[in-house]
Amino acid sequence: MLLYTHSSGLTESTAEPVVLIHGLFGSYENLGVIARSLSEQYHIINVDVRNHGRSGHSEQMNYKLMADDLAQTLDALNISKAALLGHSMGGKLAMTFALLYPQRVTKLIAADVAPVAYPPRHNSIFSGLFAVDIANLSSRAQADEQMSAFVKEAGVRQFLLKSLIKEDDKFYWRFNLNALKANYSALTDAPMAKGQYEGPVLFIKGGESDYILPEHKEVINQLFPNAQAKIIQGTGHWLHAEKPAAFTRLVQEFLLR
Repeated sequence: MLLYTHSSGLTESTAEPVVLIHGLFGSYENLGVIARSLSEQYHIINVDVRNHGRSGHSEQMNYKLMADDLAQTLDALNISKAALLGHSMGGKLAMTFALLYPQRVTKLIAADVAPVAYPPRHNSIFSGLFAVDIANLSSRAQADEQMSAFVKEAGVRQFLLKSLIKEDDKFYWRFNLNALKANYSALTDAPMAKGQYEGPVLFIKGGESDYILPEHKEVINQLFPNAQAKIIQGTGHWLHAEKPAAFTRLVQEFLLR
């Protein structure tokens, strides 16, 4: 599947390509601040993964399929290799791509995610999204109210509402909610490992997040022997949104090495 992409910054003929990959329920706009901060030095390719944003929908979704999507998309853009930066689900996709296509990855950055399987963390979000009466919805405020019984955090609801689109007086979700629910176990699973990626890797952890833990170090080193880790204190899982300047600084320092 060819993915929707948004390119910015310098041209690929004059600068290193950097691919940005969003997380679950997101879209390429989620990493817009990072894209803008890197655009003066790099050729930025911001992608919507399958079943998200403006990319195509499919009943099937796992990291192998998503990595193949990215390979096809880079082929279509005539990009043979690039640096990858992914957040959460996007980080697992980036790791899978690096393991399957190591010769196509110059550097890898995984934002607050480890190459491990996680327990379900989004049950309340799925409940809130399915609680929205999309066929009879009259306003975004109504959708917010319907979700609020299940999703207590206003900031999380506002993030989800970014994917609620109105066209011809009808609302719809940009992401493929049914497919995300049906394939959720594949998305919480570990990246589809194949060998090692021996290039430079940076894991950036939110200081208050539990997505990257000391017990993950062994599997990280097995798959990515040239990995290092940095912590941004005072941030949770959305570290790039909470402290974009600190996040961007770490990314720029790593890419310049």
